[in-house]
This record gives sequence, structure tokens and C-alpha cells, in this order.
Amino acid sequence: MQVGTALATYFLIWWVTLFAVLPWGVRNQEESGEVVSGTDPGAPAVPRLWRKLLWTTLLSGVVYGILAVLYRSGVLSFDLVLRIFGPLKQ
Repeated sequence: MQVGTALATYFLIWWVTLFAVLPWGVRNQEESGEVVSGTDPGAPAVPRLWRKLLWTTLLSGVVYGILAVLYRSGVLSFDLVLRIFGPLKQ
């Protein structure tokens, strides 16, 4: 796998993982009882973005590592991925 392909694959995995991690442990301002004037009551009280970015990086690194090992061992090939997720033949 070329470096550009590896970086693009990692970035895509990181981005999808970010959206999976963002809702973890979120309490909105209304639940916490501290609604700041001028904000939506459903806005997070304490978003903890740095912690979520760290978890995203760790989890996406694990997922990427597993996929890289499967790709290098031949279990997962580009042709197999295209057959599963590629365009439908009519």
C-alpha cells in the first residue's frame, strides 16, 4: 500500500470514528441544570473535545492496524472490498 493511500484510509477511518465517539458521555445544559443565557438548552454542558479526539485517534489506530494486517496477509483484498461495496452490476 502506498503512503498516500494509507494516509487517506486512516483519515477516513478517523473521521468515521470521530462521529461514533462524539456522543460518548455528553450531558446537555438542561440535564446538568446550568443553561447559559443565549445558548440552546440541548448544547453540551462540558463537551470534552480533547478527550474525544484522543479516543478517536486511539480507536482509529486500532481499526486501521487490524485492517492493515488483514490487507498485508491477503485476507482482505481491494477486489473483495469492491465486490462488497462496489457498484451494482445489472
